Amino acid sequence: MSDLCYLHGFVERHNSDPRTEKYVAFYANQPTPDDECTAFKEAWDYIQLCQPCVIYYYSPYERTTWRKLQKRHPDVMSKVDLENIFSTDVAVDLYLDVVKSKTEWPINDDSIKTLATYLGFKWRDKEPSGAASIEWYHRWAQTGDVTIRQRILNYNEDDCVAMRVLLDAIQRLSVIKF
Repeated sequence: MSDLCYLHGFVERHNSDPRTEKYVAFYANQPTPDDECTAFKEAWDYIQLCQPCVIYYYSPYERTTWRKLQKRHPDVMSKVDLENIFSTDVAVDLYLDVVKSKTEWPINDDSIKTLATYLGFKWRDKEPSGAASIEWYHRWAQTGDVTIRQRILNYNEDDCVAMRVLLDAIQRLSVIKF
């Protein structure tokens, strides 16, 4: 299950207006390649419907995961589509392109959890982590417990909102010229 991509989450906002913000998720209802493919296709369809837009993500993990998905499910999207959606014209890796290369923070690491917490954001879950989410999904797949599924969705939504909190903070930073 560690290689199964079971969830694609997005926070959509129009013209930086917080009143328009909404969370959208595409979830693999079973830990199967078919359900992974369905969630991937729904996420890709959603991105296409939202064009034109800028896509923000945090770290190369997202791009790497979508490359794996494209190879496993080439009928969903082409390699050209994949490279276009992650091109610098429409996508920004906040971690590599901005945080690591253009900012400095008074903290020990540049993880989204550390930065968003520094900026005042709080996750609803007491122990939020990607590894925990994988374990939760495994338990949900075994039990069908809707509270576990909601915990996963809440965690993913919080991660998405945390990234938006970071983006907003970066956009408010002053540029110092020497």
